[in-house]
Amino acid sequence: MRLPLVTVLGECVADAFTVPAPTPGELALRVLPGGGPANTAVALARLGTPARFLGRLSDDVFGRLFRAHLEASGVDLTAAVRAPEPSTLAVAELDAQGRAAYSFHAQGTADWQWTADELAAPDLASTACLHTGSLALVREPGGTVVEEFLARAAATATISVDPNVRPLLVGVEVYRRRLPRWCALADVLRLSEDDLELLLPACTIERACDAWHAAGVPLVVITRGERGAVASLDGERIVVPSPPTDVVDTVGAGDSFTAGLLHHLGAKGLLGGRLTELRVDDVFDACAFASQVAALTCGVVGPNPPWAGQLRLPAPAAGRPVG
Repeated sequence: MRLPLVTVLGECVADAFTVPAPTPGELALRVLPGGGPANTAVALARLGTPARFLGRLSDDVFGRLFRAHLEASGVDLTAAVRAPEPSTLAVAELDAQGRAAYSFHAQGTADWQWTADELAAPDLASTACLHTGSLALVREPGGTVVEEFLARAAATATISVDPNVRPLLVGVEVYRRRLPRWCALADVLRLSEDDLELLLPACTIERACDAWHAAGVPLVVITRGERGAVASLDGERIVVPSPPTDVVDTVGAGDSFTAGLLHHLGAKGLLGGRLTELRVDDVFDACAFASQVAALTCGVVGPNPPWAGQLRLPAPAAGRPVG
């Protein structure tokens, strides 16, 4: 059975990690292809979901790396834009738990320069789900154009949004101002506990979910690292545990979780509309599968999500209600 098409709109970022340099006084970097939306597209394709990436890919050395990585993972790049601007670079430093702190080199780079004409070209007729978020949805000059594209797509496709808050590049107040509009358009909102703390400091998960449901989004999933995820479907909440894993780093784990979630929903025939047929047991199973995908991503260096053959199917189980 062929799974439904998921189109992913957003950025590719060159993730540079510090590594020991052979000469004292030097800094060596290992560069891996990354960027939240690109990571999600790669993870979807590796799981077996047809994934199309709408991105602006530079012709520089990093852009060529992105193309090779996406194509090798099976991502459809026929609708990607060949951009004249340079690629975005992020330099990551990892703490003792493998969590990354980034410094960005993103001024005038390709990912944020979307035009209305560029986004008028893609045909969404065969797209069951459009996933977007991260910086491309909020960083100007292209952010407003991307948001308008999202509004058009919502007429026919399930909409998934991951805010992936990056306060070093875009002020948190911009996310807070735009998030209610995204919730009004979206069917799935996936974010991390760190995102929640930035967006709604000192707010409980329950109160946050209620606020976002009231703004219009039916399914909210908040990932909490080794403490698993909390999912809320129109106010009915469950806790989904995270499988034990030896963490190398957490880069790309949230993106892989989102891909696992959407892949599982698509495999169950639940994508392509407003999720009116979705039940809380479906959400639990999808999140349990997504947690496996994220855990395997944490077990390797950088945003390198697993292929379908590396996964086992989650055992059926009932979610534990919260709140």
